[in-house]
Formats: sequence, C-alpha cells, structure tokens
Amino acid sequence: MNDPSAKVFQFPSSDSPPGGAGERLDSWKAIAAYLSRGTRTVQRWERMEGLPVHRLRHDQGSNVFAYKKELDSWWAGRQSDLGAESPAEDSGASIAVLPFSDMSQEKDQDYFCEGIAEEILNALSRVPGLRVSSRAASFRQRQAGLDSRELGRRLGVGTLLDGSVRKAGNQLRITAQLISAEDGFQIWSQRFDREMSGIFAIQEEIARHIVEAFEVALGPKETEALGRAPTKDVQAYDYYLRGRRFFYQFGPQDMEFARQLFQQAIQVDPDYVLAHAGLADCYSYLYLYCGRKEEDLRQAEEASHKAVELDPNSAQAQTSHGVALSAFARHDEAEAAFEAALRLDPNLFEANYFFARHCFARGQQEKALRLYEEAMRVCPEDYQAPLLIAQSYDDLGRAEEGAAARRRGVENAEEHLRLNPDDVRAVYMAANGLAALGERERSRQWADRALAMRPNDAMLLYNLGCIYAMLGLTGEALDCLEKAAGLGLMQKAWLERDSNLDSLRPHPRFQALLNRMTQ
Repeated sequence: MNDPSAKVFQFPSSDSPPGGAGERLDSWKAIAAYLSRGTRTVQRWERMEGLPVHRLRHDQGSNVFAYKKELDSWWAGRQSDLGAESPAEDSGASIAVLPFSDMSQEKDQDYFCEGIAEEILNALSRVPGLRVSSRAASFRQRQAGLDSRELGRRLGVGTLLDGSVRKAGNQLRITAQLISAEDGFQIWSQRFDREMSGIFAIQEEIARHIVEAFEVALGPKETEALGRAPTKDVQAYDYYLRGRRFFYQFGPQDMEFARQLFQQAIQVDPDYVLAHAGLADCYSYLYLYCGRKEEDLRQAEEASHKAVELDPNSAQAQTSHGVALSAFARHDEAEAAFEAALRLDPNLFEANYFFARHCFARGQQEKALRLYEEAMRVCPEDYQAPLLIAQSYDDLGRAEEGAAARRRGVENAEEHLRLNPDDVRAVYMAANGLAALGERERSRQWADRALAMRPNDAMLLYNLGCIYAMLGLTGEALDCLEKAAGLGLMQKAWLERDSNLDSLRPHPRFQALLNRMTQ
C-alpha cells in the first residue's frame, strides 16, 4: 500500500558519500555519516543487523573501520527493512561513569581510581546534551556487582564507562571502555601507558573519545573546560583525592585527616581551587558540629573566598562559599553564592542539598522543599534528601508525601548500608525515618546501633535527640541534645525550627539549652 506521507531515505552513492572520498571509513563517525544515521544507530546495526564493521586491534585497544563496497552490499539486502528508520540524530545521550577497578598489586589505590572516574564525570557533566548519572548513584551501584544491562536500568542510562588502573611507582596503566548498557557491547576501548604526570591528559582524552562517540558538538567554552586540568601538580592531586576519601566519611576524625590532606595539596599548589573548597568544607563542618570555634569559622570563610577568587566559575567553589557564609549567618551573601553555584551547574547535588538545608534553617520551607526535590532528581540514590524533605512535607501539611519520601529514604539508606556498613550517618538518619513512620522497635535498634558506632559524635547525638523525642523518650532526648551542645553543636536555628523536637519545647531543660546558644 502506498502512503504518500511516508518518507523513503535513499542510501548515498559510493561515488560521493557524505563521509568523504576513499574506499575505507576509519571511525564510527565516518561510518554513520556515510549511512546518514547517528553513531548509536549504526553501532546497533552492527550488533543486531550484521553491519560489516572491522576492528584493528593494537596494544592500546582497537579502532573500527568499514569498506564502502561492503556497506553498499549490506544495505542492498536490508534497505526495505531499515530504510524507513529516521536519519535524525540519536537523542537522549546518557552515561554513567563507574569507579575504575584497582589492579595494583597492593590494592591500595581505591581513592585514586575513584578520583579518576570523578574527574571524567565532572568533565562530561559540562557537555551540553549529555546526561550524566550522579557520582553517588554510579559509585554505589558499581559496588553491587551488577551486569551492564541491570546497571543501565537502575541508573537510567544507555552507556557505561568502565575501566581499571594499575599503578606501580610513577608508572600508570589505565584501561577504559565505553559499553552499551543495552547488551554489554563494547563501543570503544583503549589502553594508556603513561607516567603519573600524564594523568590529566589521559582523563581529557577519555572524555573526548566519549564526546566523539555521542557526536556532541562543543563550543569553545566547553572545549576549553574539557581540557582544563584541576591542578598543575600530580602530587597535589594525590593529596586532594586522599582528602576527599576521608571527607566523605563525615566523622570528626575523618574530617581532621581530610583537612590536613587538603592543606598539603595547597602547599604543593597554592592555586588548586578544589583543594581550597575542600578545606573550607572541612572547617565549616568542624565549626558547625565539633566545637563552634571562631577560628574554624574564620578559616572556612577565608578558604572558600580564596576558592571563589581563584575561579568564580567553579560551582563547587561557590557552594563551599555558600556553606561557610551560612555558618557565618551572612544569609543574603550565602544565598547569592548558592544561586551562583546553581547557575553554573544546576545538577550539582551539593549545591541543591546545602542550599535546601540553609533555607530550612531560615524557616523557608517552600524553597527548601523545591531544592530538596532538585537534589533528589539529581541523585535519586541519595538517602539524605528524601529523609529531610519528609519533614518539610509534614510541616506543610502534606503527610502522605512525607511518608512516601521517608520510605524512599529508608530504602536508599538500607541499600547504601548493605555496601557501606560503617556509614553511621546512614544508620541514624534511617532510624529517624523509621521513628517518624511509627516503626518504634526498629528505630530504637538502629539508634542504639549508631550510638555504639560513634558515641561522641555531636551530629549523631543531635539526631538521636530527635529520634528519642519522636519516640516519647524525653529524658534520653534531652541528654543527647545537651551532650551534643557540650561537644560543640550549637545550631540554635535548627533547634528552634526542627519539628522533631516539638514535644520537648515546654521542658525547662530544653529552654535552658536554647538560652545558652547564641544563634
């Protein structure tokens, strides 16, 4: 039956192909152009339809090529089936960058493997038209040991970047491969044998290969950003990666180790923006939760200001500045810094999450709600944002949405703890969610587990105070809050606005605790 609305796409003649002259096509891009299709379409045709593509194997990986005459012959037999497929560009390009595997003999390079993946992820997140799965989601799912299809389904992406690192002294061997999440097919792979000083060039090259595979057009600004090294010194980079590994443990001792490592990175490279931002984050944490020392607050503001001064276009630097200014109670300036961070990178989880916490502490529930929702969108695997947004839903009279958010947060925390059983923050936040859901026994068990793990952590004790208050254990709740204050947690704004503590407000001990706090 003839359909006048149907479009018939003619295969280009080999005399004047769009891909250029010559009998051999030496890349996926050239093959796709010759066939007037997108790169991923012709890659799928190779897997599913027998498109004749060859691979030239070598020590560093493989390159693809195809002969025009073979493509012409293949097309003649399949044009009736495939000719009606739209030649439009493939849409919805998406990728998850997985932490690289440590193949070093000592198995002590996990921090370095994660750092390489994170730098590539950060570079790709600046590529327009490419959706990149969050660090937290990608790294967590990699630990679950799933196959490529299940990883792609859980992360909602079409491709995966995987790799390995072998580090011996100053020598590096890095292998990277781009994989189709649909069927595990290897789209591209390469091996890099370099000295440690070549690490930034390797990261840039891998990112560029991925951009080419998706046929994304980059402007001058994106091209420059893709090739920008985070620091000029690999020793500073190593210190920074070690520091971030400690920072993500969110404990007082871990934070002190992270602070020392960030300072060492800055000593090696005084212009290292992310090291200054990391140092600011450490001082902000130490001020807010470990002593309320004015010197920590001053250092947080100074380090974050330096990071922004070095690179005002760094979303991470602006976020760290916002956190420090919020601790300083310079609210308008903090809001401006957070908003600058989100303009630079709307998908930065930390910017959305910490801005939401800032707004909650100021009583701006509706705004906090929107920002928590964005944080959950950016990182659906995170357990913190759904457990915190639940309280905002409750406070706004949206109880059903609050319960749903708590269930999601508890499930995410349980999955996280299956892979990271020592994360005390996940334990006590899940205990809070369970208490609010009415699961008293489980909540108490989890709270006791958290207390046994870190009995002198001020942030933990504050959260236990909230949990015990919700469970009706007034004496235990006040004991925890007073001990937290004695250890340095003196955030008056949180105690004044935290609805978890409503049952304690008439108590003289609670009022006395508030009176001892200055802000």
